[in-house]
Amino acid sequence: MKKRIGSYPRVRVEGGGRAVVSQAGAVLLVETVRKTGLDAAFSAALEPWRKARAVHDPGKILLDVALAVALGGDCLADVGMLRAEPAVFGPEASDPTVSRVVGRLASGGMQVLAALRTARAEVREHVWQLAGDAAPDADGRVIVDIDGVLVLAHSEKQDSAATWKKTFGHHPLMGFVDHGRGGSGEPVVGLLRPGNAGSNTATDHIEATKLALAQLPKRLRPGRQTLIRTDSGGGTHEFVAWLARRGRWLSYSVGMTITDAIHQAVLKVPASAWTPAVDPDGDVRDGAWVAELAGDCLRGWPKGLRLIVRKERPHPGAQLRFTDADGMRLTCFATNTADEAIAALELRHRQRARAEERIRAARATGLRNFPLHDTAQNQIWLEIIQVALDLLAWMPLLALTGNARRWEPRRLRLRLFSAAAQFVTTGRRRILRLAGHWPWANVLTRALDRLQALPNPG
Repeated sequence: MKKRIGSYPRVRVEGGGRAVVSQAGAVLLVETVRKTGLDAAFSAALEPWRKARAVHDPGKILLDVALAVALGGDCLADVGMLRAEPAVFGPEASDPTVSRVVGRLASGGMQVLAALRTARAEVREHVWQLAGDAAPDADGRVIVDIDGVLVLAHSEKQDSAATWKKTFGHHPLMGFVDHGRGGSGEPVVGLLRPGNAGSNTATDHIEATKLALAQLPKRLRPGRQTLIRTDSGGGTHEFVAWLARRGRWLSYSVGMTITDAIHQAVLKVPASAWTPAVDPDGDVRDGAWVAELAGDCLRGWPKGLRLIVRKERPHPGAQLRFTDADGMRLTCFATNTADEAIAALELRHRQRARAEERIRAARATGLRNFPLHDTAQNQIWLEIIQVALDLLAWMPLLALTGNARRWEPRRLRLRLFSAAAQFVTTGRRRILRLAGHWPWANVLTRALDRLQALPNPG
C-alpha cells in the first residue's frame, strides 16, 4: 500500500487552459451596471472629455476601474484582471490609456466631479425605484451617516499630513445612506481632505451634507423625512444651526461632547428621570439608562433641540473618563425629533455604529490607500471607490434576499464573485456554465435571474 504524504492531494499545474473564466461571478456586477443604466449615464456624462477619434470611452474606462476595485483591486493596473476576460467585460483599455484618462479627468476639476455625481444621482433614483419596498426610502424616510476616515499614506503625496492619531495620510469625510438592519449601505459623498483636517470642522460637514443631499431624490433633499446622523464631530453650533435653518428643516441626530455644563446637568438628574435604554428587538438594555437634559446647557443652540444623555456600565476592563460619573460611562447626543420617546431616539442614534461597518467595507474596497500622487487624481480615485461601493450595494439590493443582502464585500468576493465557469459559444449565444459543485452556485444563479427579470433602462 502506497502511503500518502501530506493532507492535500498533489496536483500538477499547467498553463494554456482555454474557455475557462475566472471571477465569473462578476457577471452579477456587470448585469447590475447594465440594468441600472450606469454605463450609459457615465458615457453621456464624460462625453465632453472624450478625445476625437478615441477608441475607448472614458465612461467605460472609469467603470472598468470601479469594477476592478469592487473585485478587490487597489490600483489602476488591477484593471488587467478585466482585460484577461474580454468575453465577460468587453474590450479593455491598456494601462497607459487608463492612466491618461484618469489624468485628463483630474485636470477637469469640479466640472468632471459634478458630471460624475449628477450621473450617479440619476442612476441612484432609478435603482431605488427598481428596488421597490426594499429601497432605503420605501417608508418615505432616509438616514445619511457622515463620518471621517483616516487613510494612511506610506509615501509623500499631495495634501498628506500628520493626523490627529499621530499617523500620516489623508482624512476624507464619507457619507452613507443606511439600508437598515436588513441591508448594507451605499455611499453618497466622499470629500477628500488633508490628513490634518479637523474632526469637527463645521464647513467641511456642511459641504459634505450638501453633496450627500444632492445624491438623494429631490423630494428628500429638504424636510424632516431626511435624517443627518453624525458622531460628536458634527456637534458644533454652526453645523446644527445650518441643518435646522428655516426652509431646510432637516432632521438631525448628532453626537455631543460632554462639556462641564452637560456634566453638571447630568449630576442633577433625579433617579426617577432615568429611563431604561432598549435594544433593536425592543428588549430592555441591561445596565443602560437615558434621560433628557434641560436648562442652561441648551442655551445658544437652535430652538427645538433636545439633548439626550445615556449612562451605561462600562465593559469589563474599560477605563472611565473624567467626564463619566458614578462609575457610569456617559454619552450624549442632540436631535430635533419631537414627540418620540427618548429611548427610541437613543437607539436610533446608537445605530449610527452601522457607519463603521460601511467604513470597513470601504477600506476593503480601495480606501486602504490613495495610490496616486496629486490630490485631484486621488479625488477621482475616491469617486471610483464610491462607484464600486454603489455597485456592491445595488447588486444585493436588487438581486439578493435574506441574510445574503447583508454580506460585506469580502464575503461577496469569496462566495460569489470568485466562482469559476466555462465559456461556451453556441450559435450566436455566449453562455457561462458555472461550476455546479460551487456551494453558492444557486445563490448566484438566482441573483442573476432576478437581475435579468428587471426592465432594461430607457
